[in-house]
Amino acid sequence: MKKSLASYIQQREKNRLEHSVHGVPVVVKDVPSVGDWNVHEFVDEFKDIMPPQLLRDVEIIYIGEFPELKDKNAVYADGAIFITNQEPTVYDMLENVVHEVAHSLEMRYNNVIYDESLESEFMVKRKLLKQLLDRAGYEFPEKYYLMSEYTREFDEFLSGTVGYPALLSLTMGLYLSPYGATSLQEYFANGFEKYYLEDPSFVAKISPELYKSIERVHYESETE
Repeated sequence: MKKSLASYIQQREKNRLEHSVHGVPVVVKDVPSVGDWNVHEFVDEFKDIMPPQLLRDVEIIYIGEFPELKDKNAVYADGAIFITNQEPTVYDMLENVVHEVAHSLEMRYNNVIYDESLESEFMVKRKLLKQLLDRAGYEFPEKYYLMSEYTREFDEFLSGTVGYPALLSLTMGLYLSPYGATSLQEYFANGFEKYYLEDPSFVAKISPELYKSIERVHYESETE
């Protein structure tokens, strides 16, 4: 019995350490508890879509249940990406990790990403968003629409009061997905996610300045 338990622990530790993406360790603290996907599939697909130079500021990726997550599905903090193990599909996991890779790039490429053109594009969309939501009966103080940075109040208004299904219907063609309206930082991360997981040309069509920002990051990362 002791030998069997020891073998199990050794195998579990081996499995914890055998995953990596372009040299970045992927540590599974808690195995996926929903869906029918596995970590190998997630790692292989992530490796296929993500250029290695964009992971310079990601030191490790954790999958499981973590206090750092709070009420989120994923978060980037102190060089680590934490992802919940509660997602039902590999695609959901990929959305999370690619989104957080985008946030990992913000410090290194802040001036490359957030130029005046990108902020202007975002604020024009915010103005249109207010008009659309006002007409639909969802009124909220104008000052929040004029803030490009994240605020919990505006996030809860969009996700809770309006709700993403209604927001998706009202803003079709304005944003790549409703979450992109939350803040300038989420606008970038949401576009980065769609660029890699869907179609770059769609990003260019809906948000041309955002597309240019992502392309600039590519160029800078390849020339460092």
